[in-house]
This record gives sequence, C-alpha cells and structure tokens, in this order.
Amino acid sequence: MTITIERKAELIKEHARAEGDTGSTEVQVAILTERIVNLTEHFKGHAKDNHSRRGLLMMVNKRRSLLDYLKKSDNERYTALIAKLGLRK
Repeated sequence: MTITIERKAELIKEHARAEGDTGSTEVQVAILTERIVNLTEHFKGHAKDNHSRRGLLMMVNKRRSLLDYLKKSDNERYTALIAKLGLRK
C-alpha cells in the first residue's frame, strides 16, 4: 500500500521543477497519484477495508485541491501534468 523510497525518489526526480525540489505541486500530485493507484489495487482484494478507504478519499480530495490550485495559477503546467500522469480532464 505504501510506495518505496526508491519509487518516491524516481517520482521526485521525474516531476521536480528544479534540483532538490520536493514540494512543488507537480511532485505532490505525482506522489499522491502513485499512492492512490496502490490503494486502488489494494481494494480489489480487500473490499471491506473501510479505514483505508477513508484515507483514499482524503488523498483524492487533496490531489483534486492541488490540481485546482495548479489550474488556477498556471494552466500550462496543469495540462502538462495531467497529460503526463494520465489523469482525465
């Protein structure tokens, strides 16, 4: 359910805007997307895990808020990010 340190470092390196960037909106959304995908796979085998489902919903809402902020502040970065991550909209 969690992402490994190596995978997180790959995501940071891939989506960072500058060297050492770990807090930009793109990095945060990429990490949340990876965690959401992992939890979605988890629910295929554990359908009644409602405690983790609450965490999933909170992550989806956080990602949505970050994407809304990015769309409002820089639409070009927003469209590039959702295309890169394969998110709809």
